[in-house]
Amino acid sequence: MKVLKKDKSYPKTFSSKNKISMKVTFKIWRQENHDSTGALRTYETEGLSEEMSFLEALDHLNETLVLKNEKVIAFDHDCREGICGQCGVFINGRAHGPHDNTTTCQLHMRSFKEGDTIVVEPFRAGAFPVVKDLVVDRSAFDRIIEQGGYITAKTGTAAEANAILVPKDISDSAMDAAACIGCGACVATCKNASAALFTSAKINHLNKLPQGKPEEHRRTLDMIFQMDLEQFGSCTFTGACEVECPAEISISNIAEMNARYFKAKLLS
Repeated sequence: MKVLKKDKSYPKTFSSKNKISMKVTFKIWRQENHDSTGALRTYETEGLSEEMSFLEALDHLNETLVLKNEKVIAFDHDCREGICGQCGVFINGRAHGPHDNTTTCQLHMRSFKEGDTIVVEPFRAGAFPVVKDLVVDRSAFDRIIEQGGYITAKTGTAAEANAILVPKDISDSAMDAAACIGCGACVATCKNASAALFTSAKINHLNKLPQGKPEEHRRTLDMIFQMDLEQFGSCTFTGACEVECPAEISISNIAEMNARYFKAKLLS
């Protein structure tokens, strides 16, 4: 029987950079709950790799805190693939970190240098109360979607996919709006804490398609009313939301939402 020998060349396939143990300083917002006073706490963190994702670096920091019998840092996450939008935090003053069109979970430690100080804070908005540390309550978004994030459809066998013909430019525009992951970066970045970009994306991606037409006017009025009820700020078109949006949602959606709102008001 032939015995396989260990491949001596295996370690050589890795870059020497992967073996470097990074050391950075995290300044992380700690807050027990919404009613308590929070503050930034400093953590000198060693043993990081530049190939780690940012959330893996926080995992590593939490492991060191467990070994010291300290409370771990609470942060939100789910898919870790840039799909769910749960991981959003401010990193050095920018939502989701230093790169455009990137969520926090898609950010890697190679974006930082040895010895860097990294300030991590929760998304801040009156409609996003802090639950604990970096976790905020974004259920206000859910309540907006409840008001119109649905269509009327007959029960029974699913319709043929091509039974309703939709022009490609309209379907593409609807898909671009539907790409919103509801992370809340637009609200946290906006100086007015406006949810106009999120709400307009959710309104337009349904209103553009034939399946969403029966509820078009009611959806527009109800979702905007709920947005105002949640005490989000007013949109003043500064454009910061579009810049920080990881899904590249265009602020043209807000202009379209406003036009739909005036039309719905006139017809209601």
